[in-house]
Amino acid sequence: MRRICVYCGSNRGAQLAYVDAAERLAAVLVDNDIELVYGGASAGIMGAIADTVLALGGRVHGVLPRSITHKELAHSGLTHLHTVDTMHERKALMADLSDGFVALPGGFGTLEEIIEIVTWGQLQFHDKPCGLLNVDGYFDHLLAFLSHAEREGFIRAENRRMLMADPSAEGLLQQFSDYQPPSVTKWVDGEP
Repeated sequence: MRRICVYCGSNRGAQLAYVDAAERLAAVLVDNDIELVYGGASAGIMGAIADTVLALGGRVHGVLPRSITHKELAHSGLTHLHTVDTMHERKALMADLSDGFVALPGGFGTLEEIIEIVTWGQLQFHDKPCGLLNVDGYFDHLLAFLSHAEREGFIRAENRRMLMADPSAEGLLQQFSDYQPPSVTKWVDGEP
């Protein structure tokens, strides 16, 4: 893997463990010579992971829409800051630049981004691994919901396994290295 996209919050969250996990993920990326792709902001967990990758000598690619560069405080020290016109362009460019996708704790935007990229994988728009860095059980309720959706027949078991989860950066990257995309596609009314 050359680059991993990390979706995360522009806030730091209520627990120091979230920032610690971002900094640990940054160190693991740099140790494995993997570049960071992220949303381009200097604040919150976004800023923490970018700052740590840069401090450790890694490369960081930020992608930020022009219309929110003031709201999200564009990071001025990145290896490369890509500016785009829309959020749709932002997500598409982040996907194109990346070989895998990780979500750290975050809010609506983080959740929307990781779910959308898993959906793109389900639709076979890409075959890249997707995962949740499940810091202190942050994503436990989401994982339980996805298991419920699988039991209720809305997600196929093969597609459910597309979204991996691990409490450690090392464990998640190991799962990424072993990842094999499913060969099934989404079905309608129970039919493949």
